[in-house]
Amino acid sequence: MPGALADLLDALRGYPWWVHFFVALGVCALATVVLTLFFALGRRPERLRAPHVPSLEHPDDFLLALAGTVNAPTREGGTVEILDNGAEFFPAILEAIREAERTINFMVYIWEPGRVSDAVLDALLERARAGVEVRVLLDGLGGIRADRKKFRELRRAGGKTYRFRPFDLGQITRFYKRNHRRAIVVDGRVGFTGGAAVADKWLGSAAHAGEWRDCMFRVTGPLARSVQTVFTELWASTYGEILAGPAFFPFMEDDGAGGPGAAVTKHVNVVSSPAHEAHPLRKLFWLSFMAARRTLYMETPYFVPDKHMRKALRHQARAGVDVRVLVAGEHTDARPVLWAARSYYGELLADGVRIFEYEPTFLHSKLLVADGVWSVIGSANLDVRSKELNQENVLGILDRSFAAELERTFRADLERAREIRPEEWRRRGAWSRVRERFWVLFAEQY
Repeated sequence: MPGALADLLDALRGYPWWVHFFVALGVCALATVVLTLFFALGRRPERLRAPHVPSLEHPDDFLLALAGTVNAPTREGGTVEILDNGAEFFPAILEAIREAERTINFMVYIWEPGRVSDAVLDALLERARAGVEVRVLLDGLGGIRADRKKFRELRRAGGKTYRFRPFDLGQITRFYKRNHRRAIVVDGRVGFTGGAAVADKWLGSAAHAGEWRDCMFRVTGPLARSVQTVFTELWASTYGEILAGPAFFPFMEDDGAGGPGAAVTKHVNVVSSPAHEAHPLRKLFWLSFMAARRTLYMETPYFVPDKHMRKALRHQARAGVDVRVLVAGEHTDARPVLWAARSYYGELLADGVRIFEYEPTFLHSKLLVADGVWSVIGSANLDVRSKELNQENVLGILDRSFAAELERTFRADLERAREIRPEEWRRRGAWSRVRERFWVLFAEQY
């Protein structure tokens, strides 16, 4: 090998300087790709620690500490309602759109042609023709299959649409950083967030493999205004239009009313962007894990926790917290991510973390509930991509009644899942181990 390298260097000496320059440039480009794919490159601290983490036994102290850490104010009031699967959330979203009087802001990650797309676009088109201000922010990748003809109709009717980071010259180096946020808001009063988007795979009740399991959340009052900021912040930085005033942020005398669902006591709205390295979602999840004293339950379709998250989960399980993680199983749209996730099962199971894989269909819901009082809902998965590469938004809600509802939802999903037992996991085959070790090499991109 040294001889071959020497021969290569001798051959290069016979070329002009500009050939050497481009060879060096190519080597640097290859090194950059390798470092980006496989290493964190200082994007996060070596350790996460805190002199004191307020427990959820003192929820107000915890919320104040969290709000200060992630730079998000605490707000009070409003309602939140769980909508299970497309059979519940699509009718609710369409009803809200059809009742819009002034503004509709619509942002999801995936937009695919089909029955759902037709129904949503027809409702948006009807409202735009009636004089309602309609705005839709599509992701350049997630919305690449959206019905362009119908969107042109929407624009002709007065609606405004924009694509976030399409595959254009000048944006190629940022193309892998996507807008994964979910923010649908009508008149600034009713909002929706969660895991779903516009595609027929979300239709139904998760009865079989063709119907994805997911949750959306209908929010009102200050919660709706928080979701509105998720849209307006990104719309201003991409489309260049600043949305302000009562059409978007109406004053409501009774912020505790306005819709069905649990009346929320307090919440924080965490908006994450890869434009900076503050990574508030990592801090939010870490503090949520470490504050639990009794139970810590979470659902996520893509489970690729970095070392800080894994260490926190293992610490809490060893401390006696009932830690349960429900993830997607064999029904998934990203098998490499599933195989990478499984590479972490052994160390987590060894310390008492209980892991479950959902069986009937693809589990796409994203939720966390701790100690029956603290809940986290929104667009983020428990992976590196959500914390560092995607635009994301979550709501952290401090409310016992809502946490109880969310915990019931979690336990119902557990009934349709298979628990991974430590002894069973240790007996898995050599091919499974090799496959896991290979795909986890790309964890920084999941």
